[in-house]
Amino acid sequence: MSPVMDSGTSSARRSRSGSPDPLASNAGTTLPYATRSALHLKGLVPSGVEDFCVQEQRALEQLNTKSTNLEKYIFLSWLRSTNSHLFYRLVLHNLREIAPVIYTPTVGQACEEYSHIYPFLAPPNAVDGLYVPINEVENIEEIIQNYKESIKEDDTPEITVITDGSRILGLGDLGMNGMGIPVGKLQLYVAAAGLNPDRCLPIVLDFGTNNAKFLDDPLYLGLRQQRPDDAEFYACANRVISALHTAFPHMFIQFEDFSTDHAFGLLDQWRNQALCFNDDIQGTGCVILGGFISAVEQAQVHPKDQRILFVGAGSAGVGVAKQLVDYFVIEHRIPEDQAKAMFWFVDSRGMITANRGDKLAAHKVYFARRDNGNVQCANIEEALEYVKPTALIGLSTIYKAFNENILNRMNQLNQHARPIIFPLSNPESKAECTFEEAMRCTNNRVLFASGTAFPSYTIPETNQVCVPGQGNNMYVFPAIGLGAVLCKPSRITDTMIYAVSKALANSLNEEEKQLGELYPRIERIRSVSAELAAAFIRQAVREGLAKDQKWVEIAKSGLAEGSNPDGLFAQDMLEEVKKFMWLPAETFEQLRAAHPHYHHHPVVHSDSDH
Repeated sequence: MSPVMDSGTSSARRSRSGSPDPLASNAGTTLPYATRSALHLKGLVPSGVEDFCVQEQRALEQLNTKSTNLEKYIFLSWLRSTNSHLFYRLVLHNLREIAPVIYTPTVGQACEEYSHIYPFLAPPNAVDGLYVPINEVENIEEIIQNYKESIKEDDTPEITVITDGSRILGLGDLGMNGMGIPVGKLQLYVAAAGLNPDRCLPIVLDFGTNNAKFLDDPLYLGLRQQRPDDAEFYACANRVISALHTAFPHMFIQFEDFSTDHAFGLLDQWRNQALCFNDDIQGTGCVILGGFISAVEQAQVHPKDQRILFVGAGSAGVGVAKQLVDYFVIEHRIPEDQAKAMFWFVDSRGMITANRGDKLAAHKVYFARRDNGNVQCANIEEALEYVKPTALIGLSTIYKAFNENILNRMNQLNQHARPIIFPLSNPESKAECTFEEAMRCTNNRVLFASGTAFPSYTIPETNQVCVPGQGNNMYVFPAIGLGAVLCKPSRITDTMIYAVSKALANSLNEEEKQLGELYPRIERIRSVSAELAAAFIRQAVREGLAKDQKWVEIAKSGLAEGSNPDGLFAQDMLEEVKKFMWLPAETFEQLRAAHPHYHHHPVVHSDSDH
């Protein structure tokens, strides 16, 4: 049975044409009496007319009655599908509490259960994205046309998140169930950076699954077949992307949670042909670089003396490391070969070296050690003794990979400096260690950032409450998307991403710096996103790649010589960016202004008509 919203937001509210009326749906119980009469709703809804605050209180009350995060996820999904303005007000006013429900870590469980909960996430036949089966790729133009016919003419999508579900978070191949990731990601684009929710398009490429659990699940809603080989995968994926780019040439495309080789392959093929971005490769590196810059400044180790050990060598790990190399090259003028030599990697077979004896995946070759002689390290413990790292970064998806012995050894190796420990795998069930474990094992000296949210830690001896840094991609990908949608660069370069990292490090306020925090407080995400988008646009203009002349003119006055990314921006650029950030309506008057084509709705100045 589908959830019933007690906020007057039922999708059954319809205009005389028989189609849902967006104004009535998003107003719900706040719809003024005179407007109800105009829409022929008199006697069809409760008589009470309330303000948006009361409506929001009711929704929050209902949310808090749910006993599990998955139940909260289902409730919020239904709310978003029936009243997007109320949903986003709820998210923005309760971001710290709700973000972990609509995205990580809860979205991981939601994806695993997606086929079981799908009918209860939205009203029947509600269109919330594209499901593209591999056996229908030849009909992709028809599928796109079907989507166009389901939306208003002026709601042409300006951003898409697309996945094939083959590597969802740290959970592996979830097939069609991976659709929860594009849906969740786009909610954060809206909440954090003000992208228009009506112009967001989630897409899953249903190319089968190699996960026997879903192939044998009678309730699985995806194709019941094995995934294709590489040749068929690329032929079909490229066919879909080409059709999307033809239909929506200015649309920003974010690739998400593809298998490692396919993630790199698609980005390499499309990054110079279309406006695209891979959050696993570029976004993760961007946000970790932002926190790493702050950590290096506090570590009491000269940047050129940093020794960085990565555990995990997938697309995210290598993407992060390459952006850290760029930081040392650009910011500290260390030659690339020397900067690259500051990094070591451990994968499932041990330390990655050129003479290990196995054939390395193409993306691992860049960081393979060639200075190890006959030394081979079979595991993290051996690599720790060989490298003696100042920084330990995990993207392994191995739970507790940084055990107490490893954390204690990191503390011993860095007695005269603060050890940098970043367990970045998520969800929590895949995290290399917790914040509490890192604090206890390093005498509370650790410079910490994680991929998943951990609770604060109270130091027993002093009762000081310490807040862990979370290297959440939410800090950067919404701003990159906003900047790209606004200035329409012909492509996204590594230096634009680097400028966003610098702007993130620059965004810390004085209180956050004094507390030794590595990231701004999540409650400031909207203002931080505006700053990062402004820095992105300025860098795009400096590189001559911004195609929207409006932003070129705004940026001209603040441009300095050269194009090295510095993360800076002018105040007038920032103010202009803020004007384009979508916000949910806080009053009926604002909501009505957001639906100007509903001219037949009478202007209501008060509820005295009732």
